[in-house]
Amino acid sequence: MSPVRLIAWIVLVFIFAPVLVVVPMAFNAESSFDFPPTSYGLTYVRAYFADPRWTGPTINSLLIGAGTAVLTLALVVPAAFALTRDTFRGRSWMNLFMIMPLTVPHIVIALGYYYYFGSLGLVQSKLGVVLAHTCLAVPVAYLIVSATLKGFDRNLELAARNLGATPLGAFRHVTLPVLRPGFIAAALFSFIHSFDEAVVAIFISGSASPTLPRQMFDSLRMQADPVISVVSTLILAALTVAAVMPRWLKRRRERRLGVPS
Repeated sequence: MSPVRLIAWIVLVFIFAPVLVVVPMAFNAESSFDFPPTSYGLTYVRAYFADPRWTGPTINSLLIGAGTAVLTLALVVPAAFALTRDTFRGRSWMNLFMIMPLTVPHIVIALGYYYYFGSLGLVQSKLGVVLAHTCLAVPVAYLIVSATLKGFDRNLELAARNLGATPLGAFRHVTLPVLRPGFIAAALFSFIHSFDEAVVAIFISGSASPTLPRQMFDSLRMQADPVISVVSTLILAALTVAAVMPRWLKRRRERRLGVPS
């Protein structure tokens, strides 16, 4: 085995080793965190679905994640079109502004929103968490949508316009179908980022509308509940779907158009 391949395998093992621990623990039939489990069962899977302390935050996280994805796309798509297709003074600064939240620690953003939203009555509300998570999701979604737009051949739009299509018709029938996988990928990553985020949620969500990561944190702080392994497995499954879905949609579209893979 070459040194490069050996290093690649070491990196993969380092990344996926926690997964190999968490997933079996979700099906542990004992009340301890011993690894590997001595017996397996669905005890804690059933406990998760039967306990409103976990199902409630799960529903909150799903709603907040969906709201974050929608609001992020509503902000990112027009901004990406303007900053990618138009040339104007200050465009480079606007690009920097769009990705700036990546450079700011989450704890700083959380504290800022906590004080600001407190004066607006948005602390301990789903809307407050959606707004804060949107700020965190915008940079990655913007990079995805911008990369998709830069790879789009605008001659397709011009050809549609020359054939009599209106600007809206050209966008609906030509531009949107080509860009849709990028939009879906941006929405999925925004959703997962919100679903998995804990720092801002701890400050903003409060006890009135706790998210799943906040509930996990509270459970670990008060009492080590084995149900946490089930929750972690569900989050890992969601991350896997988010990673695979854009590629699957792209291949599906290529097969429909007859493009060789």
